[in-house]
Amino acid sequence: MTEVSAANNIFSDLSIARKQEEKDTSNELGQSAFLELMITQLENQSPLDPQDNTEFISQLAQFSSVESLDKLNNNFDSFTNNFIANQALQASTLVGRAVTVPAEQTRLDLGGLVSISSDIPASSGEVSLNIYNEAGELVEQLALGTQPAGEMIVRWDGKSAELNGELLDWQSSNPEGRPPGVYRFEVTSRVDGEEVELTTALSANVNSVTVGPNGSLALNLAGVGTVSLADVKQFNE
Repeated sequence: MTEVSAANNIFSDLSIARKQEEKDTSNELGQSAFLELMITQLENQSPLDPQDNTEFISQLAQFSSVESLDKLNNNFDSFTNNFIANQALQASTLVGRAVTVPAEQTRLDLGGLVSISSDIPASSGEVSLNIYNEAGELVEQLALGTQPAGEMIVRWDGKSAELNGELLDWQSSNPEGRPPGVYRFEVTSRVDGEEVELTTALSANVNSVTVGPNGSLALNLAGVGTVSLADVKQFNE
């Protein structure tokens, strides 16, 4: 039911966007108006000074060009609308799934887990993962040791954690684990003797999809907010 509802909302937004586009183009000179102006010109020309044949043929050629352009525009608009509708339909299937996007905070659900990825610029020692709750309190700190250059992935469920697929010898300081909620994740590393904060990408559940006025698609993510579909780093299972 959630996906059906999401799809209905997407196509409702898409319909509004199309109506707005039609409203914006209602003042353009179309094929019918061009033909009407040319007929009016012929009806009001002077019998003593009729329009030159060359000029008349030139105007007919202009009319033919306008007609061709009008058909081309209609075909292109139809193609664009079909493409946007297909994109929206595909995006609606993401509702309820998890994606990974550049972010500092996300939501941990009951029985769920958060995937934290960070690019290590060079072989680094003393890599740490700090986890803060919504009040900004440091609730967990994981010492990850020396890490090679490349992508580092940590999966955390509030009770235990895995580093690149291997279970860490670490347990939460809370015997029952951390409760569901929004948490902020900070990865730090010592580079050239200085501690630096590295960028992170976090997993988050897709709550809904929004279609923008120009057909752009945005994902509304739990604990993260709204992000562009183009910003998604990974679609998770």
